[in-house]
Amino acid sequence: MATPASACSASLRSPPVLYSKSECGTLMRGMDWSANPLGLPERWPAELRTVVSIALGSTQPMLIVWGPEQTVLYNDGYAKMCGLRHPAALGGSFRDLWFDIWDQVEPIIDAAYAGISTAMDDIGFIMHRNGYPEETHFSFSYTPVRNAAGEVLGMFCACNETTTEVMQRRRLQREQDRLRHIFENAIGAVAVTSGPDHRFTFANAEYELLTGNRGVTGKTVAEALPEVVDQGIIQLLDQVYASGRPYHGRSHQIDLQRSPNQPLEHRILDFVYYPIPGAEDEVSGIFVQALDVTEHHRLHHELAHRLKNQLTLVMAIVNMTFRAAEDLDDAREAVMNRIAVLSRAHDAIISGEVQGTTVDELMRSVTALQAGQSDKRLTCDGPSVHIAPKPSLSLSLILHELMTNAVKYGALSVPEGRVLVQWQVEGNRFRLVWQESGGPPVSQPERTGSGTALIEAGLNGTRNCAVTLTYAPEGLCCDIRAELVGVVMPGGEPATTPPVRRAAGGGGH
Repeated sequence: MATPASACSASLRSPPVLYSKSECGTLMRGMDWSANPLGLPERWPAELRTVVSIALGSTQPMLIVWGPEQTVLYNDGYAKMCGLRHPAALGGSFRDLWFDIWDQVEPIIDAAYAGISTAMDDIGFIMHRNGYPEETHFSFSYTPVRNAAGEVLGMFCACNETTTEVMQRRRLQREQDRLRHIFENAIGAVAVTSGPDHRFTFANAEYELLTGNRGVTGKTVAEALPEVVDQGIIQLLDQVYASGRPYHGRSHQIDLQRSPNQPLEHRILDFVYYPIPGAEDEVSGIFVQALDVTEHHRLHHELAHRLKNQLTLVMAIVNMTFRAAEDLDDAREAVMNRIAVLSRAHDAIISGEVQGTTVDELMRSVTALQAGQSDKRLTCDGPSVHIAPKPSLSLSLILHELMTNAVKYGALSVPEGRVLVQWQVEGNRFRLVWQESGGPPVSQPERTGSGTALIEAGLNGTRNCAVTLTYAPEGLCCDIRAELVGVVMPGGEPATTPPVRRAAGGGGH
């Protein structure tokens, strides 16, 4: 390795190739080259003087490895890449400079000395150049340097350290992966478009489901969803892209092709189009998030309609009860009990909205009002029929009237009395029979009260419903029949479990 000497005397001996104001040029002028394998600079071959002159005059990191000893020369740009090994490495062995990564470097330098060039956009090392291990990345080219006879004298390398850029790309990728994970699991449909033609670069599973699983990624909105072109969607996206201002859509009605070869589906969406800033704050794309609120709107209207029906039913119960009541106290008690039954039935409907309310659940709800008297004298027997909301309210009132009459005057008014409630599906019809036995003798009432009127009104919302009341001496019988299609929940199974047989007070199925 060359050793420092007098800078003045070295300058006098140094050829013009080393006349550089750079740090490495100054160091090279101050070195004693007499003991170095390269020898005195004035005796260097023209090829070496040329590449050294190029390196010292360039700001890009450059390295020269020369001669059989693979002696190292480099410029200021490369010196920074050497870390704490500079300046001792200047004029030394290439292997000594990069001893810690020699297993990766040696094949490349051997190829260069064999006349084979190598170029890489990215090569990674774990270096100890600053006294600790660190991940580093570089782009480089190793080019053999030949003399006039074609012999390889050494290698010239132009390179750049890309560690910072690689780490930034990695952090950006991690951030993108994190955002992608968030978007994939976000509530609602999420998509990202790019450019003025609104090309999908991302769509989560909810967005694909909303738009019919067409595989929108990589396509423009117009290509992926042609049915929205004439519905103003492209114009809204254009508006957001041009203005840079977000757009919020509330209860936006749109027709989507959600199934192949099927008619368009009318949907209602809440959504936001949010501009994504790019270079110099210009819009580069649009973030899309949408919630399908179609069912919410349907349920809202259904609830309003159902509430109106309930109020109408309550008014009818009040009017019917007061017209037939003997005194105000009886009327008040009857009205309160019937409204309580409606409330319990409504709770059963709401709590079982998805699977539907069953006849057995309504039976238990009604008997709960008389639990202290009904116990095991009342037996229920029938399949798990999932009953729709309208007939469930009517059936609750009917069962309540039958239960009240049985407790006050019928079979449940004496210890020996029994009540058997049976229901079944007979073809396309539903049938429920209330049969009393063992109670006081039964006779036809002299007048029809409000309770009897409620029973005979049948099941609301059903077709061809018939109610038969038989006042046999051995016990009252109420026989209710209606078309099955109006009784069961829409799309539900009429009987999904084995028949239920239990005593009303037993608490189990």
